[in-house]
Amino acid sequence: MRNPTYRRWLTGTGISLLGDQFYVVALPWLVLQTLGSPALLGSVMMAGALPRAMLLLFGGVATDRISARKIIFGSALIRAVCVSVTAVLVSTDGLQPITLYALVIVFGVVDAFALPAQSALLPTLLRNDQLVSGNAISQSVSQVAAIVGPIPAGLALAHLGTDVALYIDAVSFLAILVILRRMPDPPRAATGTKLGHTLRDGLAYVIGDRALLGMIAMAGLINLCAAGPLLVGMAEIAKYRLGSPTAYGSLVSAAALGGLGGTLFAVPLGKLRRGSVVLCAAGLLALCLAGIGLSPARMVVLVPVFALIGGIAGVVNIQIGAWAMQRAPGPLRGRVSSVLILVTLGVMPVSMAIAGFLSERGESFLFVVSGVVLLISTICIAAASPIRNVS
Repeated sequence: MRNPTYRRWLTGTGISLLGDQFYVVALPWLVLQTLGSPALLGSVMMAGALPRAMLLLFGGVATDRISARKIIFGSALIRAVCVSVTAVLVSTDGLQPITLYALVIVFGVVDAFALPAQSALLPTLLRNDQLVSGNAISQSVSQVAAIVGPIPAGLALAHLGTDVALYIDAVSFLAILVILRRMPDPPRAATGTKLGHTLRDGLAYVIGDRALLGMIAMAGLINLCAAGPLLVGMAEIAKYRLGSPTAYGSLVSAAALGGLGGTLFAVPLGKLRRGSVVLCAAGLLALCLAGIGLSPARMVVLVPVFALIGGIAGVVNIQIGAWAMQRAPGPLRGRVSSVLILVTLGVMPVSMAIAGFLSERGESFLFVVSGVVLLISTICIAAASPIRNVS
């Protein structure tokens, strides 16, 4: 925090993330109001997810060839313009369904370039030994914004209107735009190389580094076994075993608060062997998942377990993300980051589909199977891969 450049970055991203909560709250309301169908809400979200997944690797290449700072600046500017135009259309009753689809598609394309750029920028602001702490602080700001932001966003939506909520999000982008103008540019890859070769070089580097490939695969495995059960199973437990939407909100909040605690707790754990921390966290997460399926559905049991799960996820995200950026050479950080993000995000739809299939036999069966699979896989990886020796 003594680093003024990092402090400015943290301030700008914090303001922007708070503004994003107004968009997050307003978008589903707009979709339901304009399209009139909850089923179509899923199609709108998918319209944004597809270009993000398809272009993530190219976003990593662009980050290394152009500039992480310039890409983040351009993405923030595009978002501000898109949200402003949408707000104007809402206020003039000119919003059409095609506009919403175009909005989320543009956001999906922008995310594909902005996500790896954000990961690649942080190592240029901090020393290598500060990345775990810096990443933890940045993630904490993001989680606090996700906890605090929806409340004023909902009030603005209810009392001031959807257009005002969108205008607030658009204005919040000014903070990050002002900050980025004074940021340094990170190292770039050679621009004379063809795009396909640049992408191939990034993939070859990840595949050739067994420890890096193993850590990225571990992140994908954890998401595959945990994301679907948590997103699908948590709602089913709240509805069919607890019978209360309030209970569902409490479980979500417990996981979010646990994630914040895990993010901060990841800093002192950075002094231990990184690989051992990740493997132990995966094993503990597996036991938590199986325990949910075997334990009685009582809030006094479920709240601390979901908080612990959130904490484990926070630790794993910080440890793997920071280590990958420490491991990768500066000109390759964007591509390595894009592979990591693609693996972790790409398995989520698969995890949700599997969770939906397994939950047909009951949410208890879903959690037990997920926990057992994750535990067995973690033990096999610990025995056969170099992850446990990662320092």
